[in-house]
Amino acid sequence: MENKYLDADLVREAVRSGRHREMVGGAWGEIGRLQFEFMKRHGLRPWHTLLDLGCGCLRGGVHFVRYLEPAHYFGVDINESLVEAGYQIELSDAGLQDRLPRENLRCARDFDFDAFPAPMDFVLAQSLFTHLTFNRIRQCLERLPGHLKAGGTFFATFFELPEGTPSYLPARHYPGDIVTHGADDPYHYRFRDLQYAASGLPWEVRYIGGWQHPRDQHMAAFERLA
Repeated sequence: MENKYLDADLVREAVRSGRHREMVGGAWGEIGRLQFEFMKRHGLRPWHTLLDLGCGCLRGGVHFVRYLEPAHYFGVDINESLVEAGYQIELSDAGLQDRLPRENLRCARDFDFDAFPAPMDFVLAQSLFTHLTFNRIRQCLERLPGHLKAGGTFFATFFELPEGTPSYLPARHYPGDIVTHGADDPYHYRFRDLQYAASGLPWEVRYIGGWQHPRDQHMAAFERLA
């Protein structure tokens, strides 16, 4: 299987047993706060709209829902059980459900964003590309432009493979001690792989690199061209 998140029964059982935070990688407080502060540094303001790809059970979403104007956060994930845990447990416990209509959270496969309203100001994919094959990343980049405003930015994390390192060899990342692979989850990519995935599409791709992620995920930015 491409990655564990495609096993809906596995994910559903984890949620049922109260392990929804663990299922999205843990480090709940640290990584949730990290992505929130990163987006603020890169221009996110309360009046903006944000689409969170692979939102899971709202590890970052809790922070964004609190910060953004009501109904300005949107999330999509492949697993309905994770989305439901995020809304019914995490947002409820934080007292934030009244700031987010339930329909702003969607379950979708194959990057179908048609259910969402007007194009967003920002899009974020924290620890999504790390679980996707190259062709899935290409599919995401093909379907996303119409849902992001011209000049808007899509930020995506990835495990970076240094230039000159064969992609078929496993790579260990510090901090975090995560081992990544070229053809197994979690996946690693060179930055130029992401540039190639965006070729021929209305994106300008920029390298951001390290951003203090505790598992050494790096960041790339895709600006939506007019």
